[in-house]
Amino acid sequence: MSTSWDDYLTEEDRAVLERGKWAMKAGAGVRPALLLIDCQYYMTGIRGAPDNAEKYPLACPTGFAATDQMKLLLEASREAGIPVIFTRFVVDPVIDDVGMFHRKIGAGVGRGENLYFKGTHGAEIVDDLRPLPTEIVLDKKKKSAFFGTPLLSLLIDRRVDTCIVVGGSTSNCVRATVVDCEQHNFFCIVPEEAVYDRVQITHKINLFDMNRSYADVMPVADVLAYIKRIGNARNAT
Repeated sequence: MSTSWDDYLTEEDRAVLERGKWAMKAGAGVRPALLLIDCQYYMTGIRGAPDNAEKYPLACPTGFAATDQMKLLLEASREAGIPVIFTRFVVDPVIDDVGMFHRKIGAGVGRGENLYFKGTHGAEIVDDLRPLPTEIVLDKKKKSAFFGTPLLSLLIDRRVDTCIVVGGSTSNCVRATVVDCEQHNFFCIVPEEAVYDRVQITHKINLFDMNRSYADVMPVADVLAYIKRIGNARNAT
C-alpha cells in the first residue's frame, strides 16, 4: 500500500485509523474500465516548452510524469480489450457555462487560448493519450465525470464493475469522480503515479482520503498486472 502521505499523519491520526479499521483493501472485479480524466493541454502544457508555466497558467508541474504512466495503462487496457473512456473539461467561450468554478479561480472568458475553452488548444487531449476513433470522449462542465454526462449508463451497458481512474487533478476532478464511483458501488482503483495535482499537499492528502474511504490507491505496476490478468483471462475463454 502507498505510504506517500505518511509524513502528514500524527500518532493520534494513526490510532484513529487503526481503531476504525479504515483503508481496508476493497479489491477489484473482473470487468474494469479505464477512465482518463481531463488529460488536456491546459492541465499539462507543452512538454519541454521553456515558457510552459507562463502560457499554461493552470498546468500541473507533475503532469508530464503522470502522463507517461497513463500511457502505459492506456496501452495495456487497449491490449486487454477493456473499455476506455476519456473526459474533457470544456467551457463555452461565449456563455461561460461553468458557474461557481470561475467565481473561485478568476479564470473566466478572456484569459487566453491555453485554458479549456471550446475550440482552443488547451481544451484538447494531449497527443500522448490521443483517443482512438472507437473510444468514447465525454465533455463535462463540473468536477465529476458522472455529473451531467451519460457515463453511468455507458458503464452499465458495458457491464463494468471496476473503474480505474487516472488523470487530473487529484483533489478536484479525480477525487469527485472517485467519490461518485463509490456512491454507485463500483470497485475503484487509483494508480498513484498516474494522477497529479498542482500542489503536492493536496495531491497527497487526497490520495490518503480516497484510499481511506473510496478506492484502493495502488502503484501503477500493480494495476498493470491486474489489467494483464484480465486480458489473459478473456483471451483464454
